Amino acid sequence: MSQAPRLPGAEIATRAAETAGRAAEQARHIAEVALRAAPVFAPHPPALPPIAPFLKTPLALAQDAAAYAVDAGQRWVMFWDAMRQAGNTFVAHEEAGCPPVLVFDYDMVVDGRTLARPCNYALVAIRPPEGWAPINHAFRPFVIIDPRAGHGAGIGGFKSDSQVGVALRRGHPVYFVIFFRDPEPGQSILDITAAEGDFLRAIRARHPEAPKPVVIGNCQGGWAVMMLGAAEPELTGPLVLNGAPLSYWAGETGKNPMRYLGGLAGGAWPAAMMADLGNGKFDGANLVLNFESLSPGNTWFRKYFNLYQNADTETERFLEFERWWGGFYLMNSDEISWIVENLFIGNRFSHGTLGAGPGAAFDMRAVRSPVIVFASAGDNITPPGQALRWIADVYHDEQEIKTRGQTIIYLVHTDIGHLGIFVSGKVALKEHAEIANTLEMIEAVAPGLYEMRITGTEGTGLNTGFQVELVERSVADIRAISGDAENEAFPAVAKVSALTESLYDMTLRPLIRQFATEQNAELRRKLHPLRARRSLLSEKVNPFMAPFAAWAEMARAHRAPADAGNAFIALERAVADTVERGLDRWRDMRDATAEVAFHALYGGLAAAGITDDATPIEAPAQAALLQTPEVQAAMGRIADGGYAEAVVRMMILLARARGGVRRDRLARSNALLTGESPFAEMSAEARQTLIREQTLIVAVAPEEALTALTTLLPKAPERRRALNAVEAVAGPEAELNEPAIAMLKRLRETLKLPRPAAA
Repeated sequence: MSQAPRLPGAEIATRAAETAGRAAEQARHIAEVALRAAPVFAPHPPALPPIAPFLKTPLALAQDAAAYAVDAGQRWVMFWDAMRQAGNTFVAHEEAGCPPVLVFDYDMVVDGRTLARPCNYALVAIRPPEGWAPINHAFRPFVIIDPRAGHGAGIGGFKSDSQVGVALRRGHPVYFVIFFRDPEPGQSILDITAAEGDFLRAIRARHPEAPKPVVIGNCQGGWAVMMLGAAEPELTGPLVLNGAPLSYWAGETGKNPMRYLGGLAGGAWPAAMMADLGNGKFDGANLVLNFESLSPGNTWFRKYFNLYQNADTETERFLEFERWWGGFYLMNSDEISWIVENLFIGNRFSHGTLGAGPGAAFDMRAVRSPVIVFASAGDNITPPGQALRWIADVYHDEQEIKTRGQTIIYLVHTDIGHLGIFVSGKVALKEHAEIANTLEMIEAVAPGLYEMRITGTEGTGLNTGFQVELVERSVADIRAISGDAENEAFPAVAKVSALTESLYDMTLRPLIRQFATEQNAELRRKLHPLRARRSLLSEKVNPFMAPFAAWAEMARAHRAPADAGNAFIALERAVADTVERGLDRWRDMRDATAEVAFHALYGGLAAAGITDDATPIEAPAQAALLQTPEVQAAMGRIADGGYAEAVVRMMILLARARGGVRRDRLARSNALLTGESPFAEMSAEARQTLIREQTLIVAVAPEEALTALTTLLPKAPERRRALNAVEAVAGPEAELNEPAIAMLKRLRETLKLPRPAAA
């Protein structure tokens, strides 16, 4: 028998030291997690019911009780009638095949089921409602891709004040990528990416004179957009990612529990098993159930209590939302396995190891279009770390972003929830409207990493009173937002998942597949709790619900709401608050226990050296980037050009000194670059190439770029014209900060031009 090679003593000592270091780091992190979780388990004194409303005479209390009894009984009938209507809507929606819930009319453009690589996606063109501005086919088209995360399509156009509405009101052609409930046999995620490329080609053919389309990805539609941008960068214009999780390991300890689910389930095998039980199809209702469990106080109680409490006014809004929330879609087994293994558990997209076909991988550095990321601190499904961490994973620092000619802008809302990013009318009229305004001037934004800040108050119509500023940020800022994304416990999950899935493939999978049929799979789907509790409230399934329609009409006809000061109304609200707090406290204890267990288990495995074998693609060092042909070519042209190169270079030098740019300056810059000669004669691609090259030159050699201005502008009249244009964009000196004023002074000194008296 051959013996294993014996390691030298020095190597043994080195490995032992590395293991000890990992163990100490994981022990420290586990202790930190446990310390943060401790307050959740501390006793909380119960909230006492309100006393003041009951400080009345016995007669007044009796009158309150009588009035409350009538009011509560009427609301009870109206509540169950609303639930009956929701049940009817659910059954009718299922029978219709769960069509998109878009509030806008639309026309089919490309049906993905007819493509060479068929899939259950389709491209539709949105029709403007009557009375809205007509579509201008020379404007940049907008394309919206909704998440396929259990629900159906349409959340991005769920209301008139929505992403669709914002673009339509400006006259842009708007397209929506919808999907059907049932996947095509054998379709894969890569087939969907190919179909979306076909969709963009169809749009380009319909609008040959328009700029490349804006592509908006909501939630999981965001990683689909980035895959498309990386696979076919020549097809896409600016990309907008709304609440899109691209770095699944990122998050803040004690706040973002969904990232632990894959590890606590033992890897990807449960998703594969549920798909096998579904006869090769994964039921999206299981994903929706996970989302509901994140906020049980709201999804399991408060939203129904709000309907009961405000039965006179809440019914329409409740039914509208339930139509989308209660539409459940299916995925192929290969699709859900691909998503769970590669994204939820493997986190391979942000690490550059996500397979794009034989021998290829999706590389986000291949995306050439500007990217705008919209996240929210109040989003517990896609927290800011998961929406933003990919920037730090893909790029070494902000200098690399500039060197590669990329523009990334991010916006973090303070408190809106995940669904509010897509459906809130206030968000549509503020954040989405300002993103759309910025997109109209995106060509004037120099490459770099920026935070979008929106301040001020709301105006009227399209001329809002908000002020927008793009502030330069660093990759270090992104890392600070991302939480514990670099903890080695997460790579250990990927390793364990590969092992458990192999065991499942060899043991349970053949047995389950042998007995799974479409009939029992469909029965399982119908009996899913999210479907059953809706269908059982429909009079089409449950005839005992039918009388509530007449009873509710009678209640509304004789409606006698109790006064706001009624003692029993106050008690009702206090009890409801107690129930919601109890559910949320249970959730907090559950999540804290899961977090400690996750880090204890996988942190221990990571300390023992059990981590994922996949090696992330390392970002090249800045020295290596400087040797790339693109950089070398740009630096070789540092003294080449004339007026156009000089103006753009000076504006970039000023913006670099200022540390950001306000929207009014951006608007003036955009007007200069699109309306004045020689820029007006350039194509959009030529202008963007010019800005990227000058940004690269300034980023790599700012002093040489400044000195070379005299070569670009050898004559005094051209120098004065160029500086006048730059000063007009910059605005009054009184509005500039000290670094910008200093740079403006250096520009004058370099060009040997005096300071104008008017300044």
